[in-house]
Amino acid sequence: MVRELRQVPMQIDASRSIKNATVKILDAFVDSVFEFAHDHPLLPSQTNFAPVDELEEALLITDIEGNIPDNFQKGVYIRNGPIDPLFGGQKSTKSIFGRSSFIWVEGEGMLHDLYFTKEGDGSWNNNNRYVQTETFKLEKQRNKPSFLPAAEGDSPAILSAYLLNTLRYGKVKKEVSNTNSFKHSGKLYSIAENDIPQEIDIFTLKTCDNWDVNGSWQRPFTSHPKRAPDTAELVIMGVDAIKPFLEVGVVSADGKKLIHKVDVKLNRLIKYNGEEYARIGIMPRYGDSDSIQWFEVEPCCSLHIFKSFEDDGEVVVWGCRALDSIIPGPDMGVKNRYGYTQVVDSIASSTSGVEEDDGWIITFVHNEDSNTSQVYIIDANKFSCEPVAKITLPCRVPYGFHGAFMTI
Repeated sequence: MVRELRQVPMQIDASRSIKNATVKILDAFVDSVFEFAHDHPLLPSQTNFAPVDELEEALLITDIEGNIPDNFQKGVYIRNGPIDPLFGGQKSTKSIFGRSSFIWVEGEGMLHDLYFTKEGDGSWNNNNRYVQTETFKLEKQRNKPSFLPAAEGDSPAILSAYLLNTLRYGKVKKEVSNTNSFKHSGKLYSIAENDIPQEIDIFTLKTCDNWDVNGSWQRPFTSHPKRAPDTAELVIMGVDAIKPFLEVGVVSADGKKLIHKVDVKLNRLIKYNGEEYARIGIMPRYGDSDSIQWFEVEPCCSLHIFKSFEDDGEVVVWGCRALDSIIPGPDMGVKNRYGYTQVVDSIASSTSGVEEDDGWIITFVHNEDSNTSQVYIIDANKFSCEPVAKITLPCRVPYGFHGAFMTI
C-alpha cells in the first residue's frame, strides 16, 4: 500500500512531463507552419480603431468646457471595448492550410474610465486597464501571439486553428472580456458573451478573480444581465455550443448564491438565417421550460433588447429590430445599403431627481479631424441641446462597446 502511494507522485510527474513535451512539439509545429501578420492597415478615417497603451497611472483632467452640475453624483463612468489587442493590432495567419483571421470585435477588453469626486472643487481622473482574463495572462507571459485566429478565412485553416488551440490550451478561442461592465452588490464586473465575468477593482480597474457565483455557474454568461428592481436579484443567462444550449439563472441580491437555474431545453443552437421563424419567449423569474410562453413574430434579428416591463397584464418588450444580422462575418465585402445598431449608455441620475430622465447621459466621443477624445455630459431632459459639459481627455480613447455610470 505504501509502495502504491509513493508511485502516485511519480505517475503525476510523468503525466505532466508528457503533456509539457506534447505542448512544446505542438508549439514548434505552429511556429514553423503558421505565419502571424497584421491585418490590413487602417484608413485615415479609421484611426480611432487603432489600439492604445495602458496608462501607467490615472491622469488628472484639467480641460473642461461648461459646468459640472451641482447635483451630479459622485461616481465613475466606465466603458468597455475590444480595440486594444495585445502586440499591436489584430492578427491574421497564413499557412499550408490557408488563411484565417480575427475580427475586430475579438480584441482583448480594455476598460476606460472617468472618475469624479467632490472633494474641494471636484476633480476628474482618466484611466484605462486591460481586463486580464486567463488567456490574456497566458499570451502576455509568452510575449507573443499564441492563439490561432478562427473567425474568418479558409475552412481548413479555421478547423486546424480550432484543433491546435484546443490541444495546446484546452480552449478553442481566447477569452475576451470586452463587451460590458456592470455592478452587482457593490462589486464591478467586466463581461463578454463567451466567458464568465471578471471582478474589477472599481478604483484602479485592476482585474481580480473570475466570478462564477461561488462555483455554481460554469458556462458563458450574458453580457447584459438585468437587475430585478423589486428584489435586487440579478437575472442572467448563458448560451453554449453544446447542450444545454441555453440556461437562465437568478443570482441573489448579495451576489453569493445562484438561487435558481433552469435549462430552457432548446433543441438546437440559436442561429439566424432570415428564412425560418422567430420567437419571443416569456418565462416567470423562477419558472422552468414548461412555463415559457412563446410568441411567434416576423423573422428578424434583434441584437439588443432595450427594455421589457409589465403593463396592465401585458409584457412589453422594446428592442432594436433588423431585417438581417449585423454581426460581421465571411461576407463583409458584400455591398449593402443599410446598417442598424443600438448603443445604450446608462443615465447618471440627479441627486434631486424625480422623473425617470432627471439626470445625464455620459459618453465618450472622438473627433477624427483633431484626433482628440472627449466625454460629453448631456442633460437627458434637453437631449437636442448642447452638452452641459465637454471634458477633453489627455489621451485618445478608441471606439468601444457599452458603458455604465456607477455611484461610489
